[in-house]
Amino acid sequence: MMYKNVSKVLLITVLSVVMAVTSGCAQPENRTAKYVDLTEAAESSVNAVVYIKTEFTQKNSVWDDFFGGTIWEHFFGSAPSAYPVQAAGSGVIISSDGYIVTNNHVVEDAAKVTITLNDKREYEGEIIGTDPASDLALLKIKETRLPYLKFANSDSVRIGEWVLAIGNPMGLNSTVTAGIISAKARQLNTGRNTYSDEVYLQTDAAVNSGNSGGALVNASGKLVGINTAIASGNGYYTGYSFAIPSNIVEKICYDLQHFGTTQQAYLGVSIMELNATNAKELNLSDVNGIYVAEVSENGAASQNGFQEGDVITHIDNTPVNSLAEVRGVLKTKSPGDKVKVVLVRDNEKMTKNVTLLNSKGTTDKVEK
Repeated sequence: MMYKNVSKVLLITVLSVVMAVTSGCAQPENRTAKYVDLTEAAESSVNAVVYIKTEFTQKNSVWDDFFGGTIWEHFFGSAPSAYPVQAAGSGVIISSDGYIVTNNHVVEDAAKVTITLNDKREYEGEIIGTDPASDLALLKIKETRLPYLKFANSDSVRIGEWVLAIGNPMGLNSTVTAGIISAKARQLNTGRNTYSDEVYLQTDAAVNSGNSGGALVNASGKLVGINTAIASGNGYYTGYSFAIPSNIVEKICYDLQHFGTTQQAYLGVSIMELNATNAKELNLSDVNGIYVAEVSENGAASQNGFQEGDVITHIDNTPVNSLAEVRGVLKTKSPGDKVKVVLVRDNEKMTKNVTLLNSKGTTDKVEK
């Protein structure tokens, strides 16, 4: 009888210990892995991505480039002939009536542009406008009722979100690769510790030569970016690539279609990124935001009472902690647009409603 009681006590004690240990430790959440089906996004997008073939005229003699055609003709009676050089890339149809966006470097200086649709129909492409600074170009073909991609809001794209890169790499038409968004508001190192003014989405979806100008789409089949560059020492994909965000693409395409050139908006400040070192030197208690190092005379910021030493934390509800993030917001704006800027001055938060200006200090639109 006594043995049974001892057994009961031991059993209760063991159970109590197990329950105590179990309740005291964090238990893994009962999460169900979410399956992301990318097949519909691929099927709906691939028909809106085109193959672009370009022809350039190149002289077949370096002597002509050095001496000039007239001198060559004077001594030899005729100039050396030119021959076509071909290159290729990708593009994305963004309207049913034939507007196509691609990279500027795909069509720059092209004498002829040929567009081939996914169904193998072929058209001559017209260059509507180019913006070398952002490496974008807008083309047009004479056709209607075309499949096209709608723009997504690239500001809403999340790191870790699945995306598809669609294009024509290495001459392989209509190739789809998958990956995730690896980073946002990324700047590229152009060498000697200098960085491009452009802002990119970074992805690990495989992109190679020929993908330039192709689509980066989300799981809903909407355009989140235009594939533009890869980080590689040998010219081939090595793990990550870069795309121009769709909000910037949409704005520049609108400008090129309606004005023939890009409308650039300026806040009118010189800014500096904050880190632990310079924040301490500037007697700032926080490293969040962008430090205003100088306010341009008669610029938009000056007209709205900005001061040197202000720290900008948000532009249009978007947090800004890097130069790239500020540029990314302003790239989507035009002179005359109003933006809400949140800043901190002497530990006091304030909001400024600013009308952006062009480089001449006005809200006038510039036409080519």
